[in-house]
Amino acid sequence: MTDEDRPEGRLLSRREVMTLVGATSAVWLAGGSFFPRWATAGPRGPSCVVRPEQTGGPYFVDEHLNRSDIRSDPTDGRVRPGMPLALTLQISRLNAGDCQPLPGAQVDIWHCDALGIYSDVQDPDFTTIGQKFLRGYQITDVRGEARFVTVYPGWYPGRTVHIHFKIRTATMAQRNFEFTSQLYFDDALTDRVHAVPLYSAKGPRTARNRHDWIFRRGGDQLTLAPITTADGYAATFAIALQLP
Repeated sequence: MTDEDRPEGRLLSRREVMTLVGATSAVWLAGGSFFPRWATAGPRGPSCVVRPEQTGGPYFVDEHLNRSDIRSDPTDGRVRPGMPLALTLQISRLNAGDCQPLPGAQVDIWHCDALGIYSDVQDPDFTTIGQKFLRGYQITDVRGEARFVTVYPGWYPGRTVHIHFKIRTATMAQRNFEFTSQLYFDDALTDRVHAVPLYSAKGPRTARNRHDWIFRRGGDQLTLAPITTADGYAATFAIALQLP
């Protein structure tokens, strides 16, 4: 698989992390229904945490798929197997020191499957044109939240394990705002998940966080913190945007 493109956005200023909530609720399934119990840890107010922007890479496809569960391929209904991951993104707007939830923003996520394959792309190692698994978007609610059900990503050469996301707002100040970045996982957690036969069939991964040049550009501020429960995994990630 080809390397990611060079970073296309600026590195935003840093702010001390005020709130970063993690919650978990997942079930291991090879495919089928998954209804997460969206757990809450701590206050649900906005979180004024500005994160670094990173490259969207070569495989963003604007599929216009408004759905929370992105595991299936809508062309044939088949569910991509993998360790389910319930992911909530909490989007806030930061302006002059004031931080408020940002409703009405479109949040897209996309990533590879357990074997490192993306949907709807032409790659030297595979062709998935027309398939649309592991892609979708949600519109943030009044609390600035967008919720997804997906699977823990696999790996492919040259990159550590990651999830892409893009946030787009309605027109503000006569222009649209777009923010693109990536989410990462602790290597020890990935080692445990990738020991499951579905993932381990691909063999040991060739890059960890410290080896990934994109991760090194702020990935420590973009790392998820899933909490393990009897049900599995889920994570909540807070991000504040500096909008005009």
